[in-house]
Amino acid sequence: MSSPRDRDGADDGSDWQEPAHLSGDEPADPPNFADRRRQPRDGDHTAQGPGWQPPGWDLPAAEPDRERRSDPDRERRSEVDPSWAPPPSPTDAPERQRGGLFGSRPRTRDPEMERAFSYEGDQLGAQSWALQHGWTVSDGSGPQDAALIDLLASAPVRPGKDARPAGVLRGRAGAVELVAFDVVYPSGRQWVATHAITAAPLLGAVPVFRLSPARLWKHGTTGLVPLLSGDEAFDGRWQLLAAEDGPQVRRLAQDPAVHGLLLGTDDGDEFWTGAGHVAAVRPDGHRPQLIEHHARLLTAIVAALAAGV
Repeated sequence: MSSPRDRDGADDGSDWQEPAHLSGDEPADPPNFADRRRQPRDGDHTAQGPGWQPPGWDLPAAEPDRERRSDPDRERRSEVDPSWAPPPSPTDAPERQRGGLFGSRPRTRDPEMERAFSYEGDQLGAQSWALQHGWTVSDGSGPQDAALIDLLASAPVRPGKDARPAGVLRGRAGAVELVAFDVVYPSGRQWVATHAITAAPLLGAVPVFRLSPARLWKHGTTGLVPLLSGDEAFDGRWQLLAAEDGPQVRRLAQDPAVHGLLLGTDDGDEFWTGAGHVAAVRPDGHRPQLIEHHARLLTAIVAALAAGV
């Protein structure tokens, strides 16, 4: 039986030699390799001489009228059409009513709140009306207007610490002296009217009370107790709060003339006493119709408070 070891020594690797190009025995620069390195390949740019450049490398000569010659319609296209106008900017589009979380849906508003808090003041119209009826006009900064600051501070509304009386009108409505003014607050460089107040001064002791629509939320009523009139229709829409149950506020609660006038309104006014006045306030700016409206209501309230005195 034979094995690889039984063969002769031809395949034992003893006669293997390293190739000449790896053993270092190869000549340093064989003639055939040297000749190839000295001869450039086809397409080699060094063979074209130092002035050779790829096709299209050079730019055309700088001739002033080159573009005009190549494009004869260039001047016609560069003329601006006098009827052309820039497209409208997004800011020029009419403002849309925004609503929803990101303004994608219109917001539904209560018509009553929209009417109540929209500014409808007509200051020039109110002043013109006042002058035609023999009333006086002031800007609210005179000595006789100092009491209006205290009256405003006692109001059932919250106009803000920077609010002040403005456009003060004084005159007589029948047998009652009245003062009407706007409550304004600063907004930028102008004053904005937020409420209209009309008040009548009272003589003697003035009971503390507040007469407000039942639908309105009320604040600052500590120490005031409700008084019912006995008229379910009136008590369902109006609420009378008083510091004490005295004869004056009792007559006011049960006065039929006051009931008839208030039930015929839109329940948009509030009445209170403060600084020696009984006053009415509405979230609006004064205008002739509002002055006459407040005058009718205050005349009836003053008459009810003065009855039997």
